[in-house]
Amino acid sequence: MGDNAPHEPEYDDKAIRFLAVLWGEGYLSPGGPEEVDRVLDGLELSGRRVLDLGCGAGGITLHLARTYGPVHVTGFDVERPVIEHARRAAQEAGLAGAVTFVEAPPGRLPFEDGSFDVVFSKDALVHVPDKEALFREIFRVLEPGGTFAASDWLIAHDGEPSPEMKAYLKAEGLSFGMASATRYTAAMRAAGFAGIEAKSRNAWYREVARQELERLGGPLRAAAVAAVGEDYVAKNIGTWIAMQKVLDSGEHCPTHLRGTRPTRKGSVGDVPPS
Repeated sequence: MGDNAPHEPEYDDKAIRFLAVLWGEGYLSPGGPEEVDRVLDGLELSGRRVLDLGCGAGGITLHLARTYGPVHVTGFDVERPVIEHARRAAQEAGLAGAVTFVEAPPGRLPFEDGSFDVVFSKDALVHVPDKEALFREIFRVLEPGGTFAASDWLIAHDGEPSPEMKAYLKAEGLSFGMASATRYTAAMRAAGFAGIEAKSRNAWYREVARQELERLGGPLRAAAVAAVGEDYVAKNIGTWIAMQKVLDSGEHCPTHLRGTRPTRKGSVGDVPPS
């Protein structure tokens, strides 16, 4: 997952404020608690130790603690501004005893083997280019019998990105290491996961992103400008326009992922990507 080199934050206080206007307080990815619940559909969290990997500003971590009855939720991120925001939000919500937020540089996760029953992640793994090392680490920190459930931003192929995708990535200006569902599931399989599932959410986000763009240019614009200024909003409208093109083409593929750490060696069984 990297070499533990110092990490320059990409999500500063301005980004947190802007995305809160668009996606909700403490959320750095789309869909709000409803999409989180869809990622977790059918999964039992009650009484379990949960890791929110790439927790960002903590909105999801707090939702998990409030809603699902876990014994504890640990939010982990490599960026200090979002972790500081998450810790403040936990205190204000009266949930400081139910959650812990951990900041550490990219690299080996700062947790013992088998520390968690569930590892959850929402649109954060895209920032890790080495998917193979990433899933070895996720597998390591899961208890045998534990579950990995996530959503992430994938690309439809592992070849050269289209000019439209390159334009979108440049507009984002973030360290996206996008990969296909084929590479994700192969990395999960190589790490030892069983029961692997990958379900495209392109159709859902294609329409949601169109609505987000309309809201940024209309009813949300005043609140967004008040939060971060006109130039920042205009830049992000340009980013959403570029993103819509690769969503419409199908090259940008938000995807739900799931797998389990077997309780014994030799357990297999994948569900084909959909």
